[in-house]
Amino acid sequence: MTIAIFAAALVIGRMLWVHYMNDPWTRDGRVRADVVNVAPDVSGAVVQMPLHDNQFVKKGDLLLEIDPSHYQIAVEQAQANVAARAAELRMRRADAARRADMDALVVSKEARENSMQTASTAEAQLQQANAALDAAKLNLERTKVFSPVDGYVTNLNVYRGDYATAGAAKLAIVDSHSFWVYGYFEETKLPHVKIGDKARIRLMSGGELTGHVESISRGIYDRDNPQSRELLADVNPTFNWVRLAQRVPVRVKIDDVPEGVLLAAGTTCTVVIGAM
Repeated sequence: MTIAIFAAALVIGRMLWVHYMNDPWTRDGRVRADVVNVAPDVSGAVVQMPLHDNQFVKKGDLLLEIDPSHYQIAVEQAQANVAARAAELRMRRADAARRADMDALVVSKEARENSMQTASTAEAQLQQANAALDAAKLNLERTKVFSPVDGYVTNLNVYRGDYATAGAAKLAIVDSHSFWVYGYFEETKLPHVKIGDKARIRLMSGGELTGHVESISRGIYDRDNPQSRELLADVNPTFNWVRLAQRVPVRVKIDDVPEGVLLAAGTTCTVVIGAM
């Protein structure tokens, strides 16, 4: 019985050693998602903010509205400019037509050509005015900011009355259709990881997900080999008895999310490859 117990201990110890040292699994996993930073295209005061923190929004829902007063005035000014340019074009074309019908003894050839060129210039100015009107209308439309994706508004820190600057992100949306997992596997276990392999994901909250390996990172930062001022390799002269295996990110696509499992970007998990 002593020999049997000793043999069983050896077998179990060997199995545990193989599992921990060779089998592709890691407790260093992170749930990730695409975070969309939403920034307005125009500047102005926020007059409407129909959101609250952590709210779920659908693609096309109104996120915020910027004061449209200045942009409405800009549209009216552009419309007036278009009307003025159109009237000028009609006048220039009529003048060119009259000069074209006159006898050469009354109007010189140079005067005819000048009138035609003036009409062409007026036409170009009308096109420019129409383009300015389109830009003014676009700016007026962009005073309303809509959600580009389905997702959750997170860490909301903008309120009605705040000033929004064009191009500066005002809020973030976590795309609800983009959740995936990064498993940081030791380099000694990478030979056992293949693209397409099935994966089991255990969240620290208790939920379990299934997925498959989507890709493997092809590079990580070498902290021991930075560049010197002369752009040469600055090798750290250290000699360690124990060499620690580096961890390489492996991207795992989530195939199915069970009912009731809550995913949050940044949470930790355990990833096991090939054990289904």
